[in-house]
Amino acid sequence: MMTITGLTPEQVAEFNREGFLVVRDYLDPVADLDPIIQEYEGVLDALAGELYARGEIKSTYAELEFSERLIQVCRESGRVLAQHFDFSLPQKNIKADTPIWTGPAVFNVLRHPRILDAMESIIGPEIYSNPVQHVRLKLPESRGVQDEAGQLIQGATPWHQDNGVVLPEADETDMITVWFPLWDSPVESGCLQVVPRSHREGLVEHCPLGAAGAGIPRKLIAENKAVPLPMKRGDVLFLHRRTCHGSLPNLSDRVRWSFDLRYNPISQPTGRKAFPGFVARSRANPASELHDAAVWSASWLETRRRIAGEGNETFFNRWDGKSEACA
Repeated sequence: MMTITGLTPEQVAEFNREGFLVVRDYLDPVADLDPIIQEYEGVLDALAGELYARGEIKSTYAELEFSERLIQVCRESGRVLAQHFDFSLPQKNIKADTPIWTGPAVFNVLRHPRILDAMESIIGPEIYSNPVQHVRLKLPESRGVQDEAGQLIQGATPWHQDNGVVLPEADETDMITVWFPLWDSPVESGCLQVVPRSHREGLVEHCPLGAAGAGIPRKLIAENKAVPLPMKRGDVLFLHRRTCHGSLPNLSDRVRWSFDLRYNPISQPTGRKAFPGFVARSRANPASELHDAAVWSASWLETRRRIAGEGNETFFNRWDGKSEACA
């Protein structure tokens, strides 16, 4: 049985010094990751059935394994379909039927004891699950979905800081990103790359990038100092909110599949107050912790209903593109 422990003092020191930390074999691939994969196989099966029933695809491709099936369904439907798998709502144009997946396997990993132990090592024992959280299912660039102009709809993630995708109210929030692959993520699959120690330089100007959201102009990034972070199933990356990072292009034949979760001390703003987080661990008030996956799921569905009823354009884009850096 895996011993539940947090990070060592040396690991915490490395995180604070470098702005990131990769811990090998921190999660159990079979016990921790396979239940998530099995849950998402059901999501894809249901989605393929719906698309087939509507005549958007000619087959459900049930005989294919997950990666190949997702690629075929996306390409034939002409859509990336990423929102159907995500466990957060988009940043704008939320409707009453905007897809979201809030299954129990996802909730269980949000509350995973080893992840919370690591968070306790860095930010202390009062831990809030920040709603800035996503699943990333990145199709191979050679087999991706293109827009009418022939451009990839979903490619490499541009340079950015996670601090840059929340509102200014959370600029001083001690927000930590927890990133891990569901399958091995070698360089050719589009692994993350980071600029070590860039978190020491503060928040960098981001520029609007259309469908890609917002990112840091390459001229502001010390790309010569960037290091790729290939990872295997079970490895976990801990990332400071101001560490500059992005992804390489997926040049493999398979989907690159990863989760990125975020946590902060309970008393600090999340930067997306319109979205629901929850108390994941509290040594001071254990009764405040959320243990019910159904309650968590209901909080997202109620948020979707409320926001759709209010009407919305965008919630979280703090960058207007008027900076000289964006010229």
